This record gives sequence, C-alpha cells and structure tokens, in this order.
Amino acid sequence: MHQSSKSIYQKFRRVDLLDKKKTVTALKPGEDRAIFLGLGMILSSVMMYFVLGVTMLRSYADSVWTEEGVCVILNSTVTADMNCSYNCGSECWRDSKYPCLQVYVSVNNTGRVSRLSHNEETQDTSSECFYVPRCQKDSVAMHVMIMNISQRLKVNQKVTCYYDPSEQQENVILTRLYDQTVVFHSLLWPSSMLIGGALVIVMVKLTQYLSRLCEEIGKIKR
Repeated sequence: MHQSSKSIYQKFRRVDLLDKKKTVTALKPGEDRAIFLGLGMILSSVMMYFVLGVTMLRSYADSVWTEEGVCVILNSTVTADMNCSYNCGSECWRDSKYPCLQVYVSVNNTGRVSRLSHNEETQDTSSECFYVPRCQKDSVAMHVMIMNISQRLKVNQKVTCYYDPSEQQENVILTRLYDQTVVFHSLLWPSSMLIGGALVIVMVKLTQYLSRLCEEIGKIKR
C-alpha cells in the first residue's frame, strides 16, 4: 500500500515538473522578444537624438537671436533684383531673378534701427533682403510673392521680433526656425521611446526575479 502511494506521488511529481518546464520554455522566448523590443526602442531613440542633435538642436544652440522684443516697422522697400539659380534637370542650372525687399525696424522703441530678416536661414542666405524665395523659372511669381509680403509689412506696424542681446549681430529676425516649444515637442517622442524601452526591460527583469523568488520559496516549503 505504501509502495503504491509512493508510485502515484512520483507520477504526479513528474507531471508537475513537466508542466513547470513547459511554462518556463514558453515564457523564455517571450521574455527574450520583450528584451529585444526594449533594446530596439532604446537604440531607435538614441538614433533620433543623434539626428536631432546635428540638425535642429545645433541650429537652435548656434542662433544668437535669443531675446524677444517688439519692433516697429519704419520702412519696407523693394530695392533691386537679386540673381538666383534654379535646377532645370540633371547637372542643369539656370539663372532667374527675384526682387529684394528691405525692411527697417526700430527695436523696443530705443531708437536703434536695424534691418529685419525673416529667420536665421534668410539671414545666412542674404543679410540684405527680408525674404529669399525658392528660386524658380517664373520670376513673375516670385515678384508677386515678394510684393504680397511687402503689403503686409505696413509702416508703424508693431511685430514681435528677436534680436541679439550682445548686439554682435545688428540685424533682427521676425521668427526663429526652432524655438523652445518646437525643440521640446521634437524631443518628447524619442524621450518617451527611451523611457518606454527601459521600462519594458525593467519589467521583464522584475518578472524573472519574482519567478525565481517563487521557485526558491516553493523549494523551502517542500
């Protein structure tokens, strides 16, 4: 009778161990996939940080027009035609012209007169003209675009502008390519992905730790 009971217990024991092995075997590939997912998310976020760092963040950090002010438009005049080149095919470039719009403003009612540019990119392309349109064959279309901009910039009109507080750059700009809000929203997605990937790995490791802890407790109870 004792031998029969022992045999039945051993059979149940084997079945129990087999079920546990199946569970561990099923969980391990799932845990591995979760860890790979977490590592992939972290790697992707690092690559996104790198791309943002060499493009947006670099431009944001290099910009000297950091102080916001109020500019009063003093004069808005089309002075002369500027030459530009547009792409007409493979290794083909042709010349065109656009009118140069010069805008002068008074910064913060201090009496300081500065030339106004649209943004940092326009300032780097042409420090003389307020706006540089994308060069195209139809010079009339570019002329109409510049004239429309000129009509919107009326004399004595107050606009928000940005200037260099150190006054090393005399010109001021109307808008910044990348302000703090744009930078924040651009960094939000890779930061969320980085945190999410780290949380996935932490959760998997925590699950593995709790599983081992339960096994140790089970061995002690036996």
